[in-house]
Amino acid sequence: MNPFFEQLGRTVLERWKQTNFSLEVFPEIAQVALNEAPPSEHVDLDDLVHEFLCNDGQPFQSQSGFGQPELVAFVDQRFYIQILFWLDGTTDIHQHEFSGAFHVMAGSSIHAEFDFETAQSITPHLRIGDLRMRQIELLQTGHTVPITSGQGCIHSLFHLDTPSVTVVVRTQNDPGTGPQFNYLPPHIAMDPNQEDALTMRRKQLLDVLETVGHPDYAQLVIEMVESLDFERGFYTLQHALGHLQNLGEWESVFQAFQEKHGELANGIPDTLAESRRRDIIADLRGHIDDPDLRFFLALLMNVPTRADILDLIAERFPDQPPIETVLRWAEELIVPTDFGIALLDATIPESADESIAAQADSMIAALRVAIEDNEEPFPEELTEFHAALRVSCLSILFS
Repeated sequence: MNPFFEQLGRTVLERWKQTNFSLEVFPEIAQVALNEAPPSEHVDLDDLVHEFLCNDGQPFQSQSGFGQPELVAFVDQRFYIQILFWLDGTTDIHQHEFSGAFHVMAGSSIHAEFDFETAQSITPHLRIGDLRMRQIELLQTGHTVPITSGQGCIHSLFHLDTPSVTVVVRTQNDPGTGPQFNYLPPHIAMDPNQEDALTMRRKQLLDVLETVGHPDYAQLVIEMVESLDFERGFYTLQHALGHLQNLGEWESVFQAFQEKHGELANGIPDTLAESRRRDIIADLRGHIDDPDLRFFLALLMNVPTRADILDLIAERFPDQPPIETVLRWAEELIVPTDFGIALLDATIPESADESIAAQADSMIAALRVAIEDNEEPFPEELTEFHAALRVSCLSILFS
């Protein structure tokens, strides 16, 4: 057992005991203890790894799949301390059934906090409402953030460095604060632990039909959403969206869903489109190691407006014009493909009239015009590049 975390745990336990183990004050107790003795300043990461690998005297380790990996450093019946390594982790927007505080021991992250307004429960495991960002900040090594259970702390983390390491001092479980919803912006809250074996098997069967190119795929999905309740219908749409779009059948299937559920269905297209955009960015970040480019992807995923993105870039890189920084990153991200060029998920087919280098220049020029937004007519020769960028995960940079 690491002596630093043993002492940290004992300090938290003694202070919490003096409050009769009040859940309301635990986040403050955890935050103050982490700030008084920051793990980022008092624990050598290499020594910690060596001690954990070579010393059998460790606290009981959970079977949790959270973290890459999770190390349990201290255990009490009421709370514990975990050390979370992150290699390419991007957390979903989520809330917690526990409270406490987390500390950035190594690396850095983009941290976004949200409110879920006008919430309406459809089932105990699915809600609709309006998810709005409250604030977004860059967390550097040494930063400590409190965690409150329930909807008071809806947040997400996009880890920028490999690895990033966080220390979490957290309760085991706060009664009455579940489910631990995940959020799909802008309108859905879902219980990720809800087990519906029938829906799972139906999605797997739809995968079979997709793989074999079954001609009645879209019609079968229409019949499903016409008969299913809202929750199962939503998960069916979420699963089938990509293939339905490839078939050109998405609109007809969603129309069937909307006719069944009326106004409840209004926010579903935006939610599914945003979910797919975020999935694309999360997949892309798995292939990118550079912290600055990962920072750019974090902004594209989490920040709601172009102005906010440019402000955060200016905060982190104050000596560089933010638009020029974006364009430099875009140049670094352009790659040739078998069919032309790609900037993240914006693709342009190869042209006999233009070299790959010239196409890349045109892509950057189109992006510059879009970001600068000087309200002049878009240059005709860049129209194709503009259209590709407009439907990509870079669309947030457009007005």
